[in-house]
Amino acid sequence: MLNVKIGDVAATSFLTLYCHAIESQSKDPILTDPKAVEITRELNKILSGSNNNLYKNLVRGKLNKQLIVHIAIRAKQYDKYVCDFLNKYLEGVIINIGCGLDSRFLRIDNKKVVFYDLDLPEVIEIKKQFFNENNRYHFIPSSVLDYKWMNTISKHKGPFLFIAEGVFMYLENQNVKSLVLKLQSDFPGSELVCEVVSSLWLKKPLKKIMNYKMQQQLHLGKDSIYGFGIGNSKEMEEWHTGIQLLDDWSYLDSEEKKLGWLKMFKRVELFRKTQWTVHYKLN
Repeated sequence: MLNVKIGDVAATSFLTLYCHAIESQSKDPILTDPKAVEITRELNKILSGSNNNLYKNLVRGKLNKQLIVHIAIRAKQYDKYVCDFLNKYLEGVIINIGCGLDSRFLRIDNKKVVFYDLDLPEVIEIKKQFFNENNRYHFIPSSVLDYKWMNTISKHKGPFLFIAEGVFMYLENQNVKSLVLKLQSDFPGSELVCEVVSSLWLKKPLKKIMNYKMQQQLHLGKDSIYGFGIGNSKEMEEWHTGIQLLDDWSYLDSEEKKLGWLKMFKRVELFRKTQWTVHYKLN
């Protein structure tokens, strides 16, 4: 029997998974993810009997349409980051931090890549029931903050790409800084792609609004709160001279027609940089 009893932060992986599945079955899908559809059909058999409001909404497909679109656009862009990296480095090593139940490896596999999915043990246990490891695809059941996981990948020569989609905002500022500096120190020449939120949303009264959205509207648990944010894309460069911003990306940069009227805010930096992605070289 599938065990789906997981913590508040790990439960966000279910939300992402269902967004992928719903969008994949829509007209002109932004993201095609048949594995997500397969997994949600199995999960529905378990979650349909739950009293958890999040799980009930997932089974019923009662998710905000804008959220579905945003998460699909984000996944497609992160796939692109990986593919662009592999176009430069055919046999690159990808570490998917906070992977959840995502099937990125299946979507980007060039038959050469070495790919690691890293997440909390409770999430990896569920993932093992839907995905099979092989000589190029591996699981690491660990908190990203327990640096012992780095020993697993240090046997490779690289080059390395670390991606953290929807992860860092749930950590504390000092933890993110320590992690990034550790990656920069131990894996020089690697690249980091990570999603961030504006530090404005960590201050009152905006923090209260964000917490309400997360816990009351999305029905995520009390531990699903944002703890890390930055003021601008170049802020991490101040942490070490070896950290170099390559580019950044926002949902609003997408030409996806399903964004609708939100596209009008593309040139308004306050909206473009509410929650966005930064791409660094770690020298």
